[in-house]
Amino acid sequence: MRVLITGATGLIGQGVLHETLADAGVARVALLSRRTSGRDEPRLRELIVPGLDALEAVEDALAPFDACFHCAGALPLGTPEAQYRHVTLDLTLHVAQTFARLNPQGRFLYISGAHANARSRIMPLRVKGETEAALQALPIRTVMLRPGGVQPVHGERSPHAAMRPLYAITGPLMGIGVRLTPGLMTSTAAIGRALLALARMSDPPAIVENAAINQFLARAPEDG
Repeated sequence: MRVLITGATGLIGQGVLHETLADAGVARVALLSRRTSGRDEPRLRELIVPGLDALEAVEDALAPFDACFHCAGALPLGTPEAQYRHVTLDLTLHVAQTFARLNPQGRFLYISGAHANARSRIMPLRVKGETEAALQALPIRTVMLRPGGVQPVHGERSPHAAMRPLYAITGPLMGIGVRLTPGLMTSTAAIGRALLALARMSDPPAIVENAAINQFLARAPEDG
């Protein structure tokens, strides 16, 4: 399997990259990002761009891929609506449209969020819901993952300095939350395993809620 990952320097993206590289069935991994991941691995190629709206310079390297794991996004708290909408909807759709054009047989797997709903009164949930709807209208198979709280389990660090102390304090406790409330919390490992399994499924579900994401953690990556 050949996988393209966006947002690999983010908290979830770091975990997804870890799980993807740990999967012997993945032959090639490319990272589409504004900065390097710092990883050195023979199967890995980094495609550095000024932004996800400036893909022209790397288009020749955006195919062929079997799946795109889109982990890029903006903080839902503290981000102005216009900026949040641009990152969450506009940039995601631009990447997905480009991927679909270059990989018409591929599938696009999007890290959305719990309770995403285009009719929600809560701005981040509404924009996530609108993004899901736009992706579902594309001419390729798309899958939406809706994680709730996410525990970092492989030493992943938030790229946002203000969030790091919070994860340092709550990270170990979040593991208890994953076990006790699997419908509300998950982990970076579970998300990575879910993406890999869903990318291999012949007929994956269109939407995968938090509890279903956790079910993939017990499966070996090759089980799909």
